[in-house]
Amino acid sequence: MVTFAGKPVNLLGNELKVGDEAPDFKVINNDLEEKTLADYHGKIRLISVVPSIDTGVCSIQTNRFNEEAKKLENVQVLTISMDLPFAQKRWKEVNHVESLELLSDHRNADFGEKYGVLIKELRLLARSIFIVDTNNKITYVEYVNEVTEHPDYDKALEAAKQAQ
Repeated sequence: MVTFAGKPVNLLGNELKVGDEAPDFKVINNDLEEKTLADYHGKIRLISVVPSIDTGVCSIQTNRFNEEAKKLENVQVLTISMDLPFAQKRWKEVNHVESLELLSDHRNADFGEKYGVLIKELRLLARSIFIVDTNNKITYVEYVNEVTEHPDYDKALEAAKQAQ
C-alpha cells in the first residue's frame, strides 16, 4: 500500500518486479522532444521518480542523484515527474543540475501507467526508483510506501553499480 501524507492512494498500472522486462515509455524532455527508454539503450538506467521537482524531498532526491551520477560508469540517471518541461528546465538551471536528465510524463502519463506509479487521485507519480540493465531487465525496484519520504539512496546506487 502506498500513502500520500498518510492517506492511502490508488496507483494505476501494474507493479513491476525485479526480473521483469522494462516497459518502453514515451515522455518529453525539457526541449519538448519525445524520449523513450530505448533512447538510452546500451546504458544502465537509474530511473528516479518524483511527484514534483519543486518540493523539498523531490529536490533533495534529484540533487543527490545528480551528484552521484558523476561517480557512476555507464549509468544514465533519469528523473521523471509530471511537472511541465518548462518548470523542470527552470529548476534544473537554478540548481545547476548537469549530470542527469529531467523528463516529463505530463502529456500522456505513459511512464506512470506502464511502471505502476501514477497516483489516480492526484495525477502525480509515486516516489520510486527503478534500475534497468543494458538488456532492459529490471534489476532493482523501490516503490516508496509513503510518497513524502525519501527512497533508499544507498541501495539504489549499489544496485546501479551492480547492474550490467
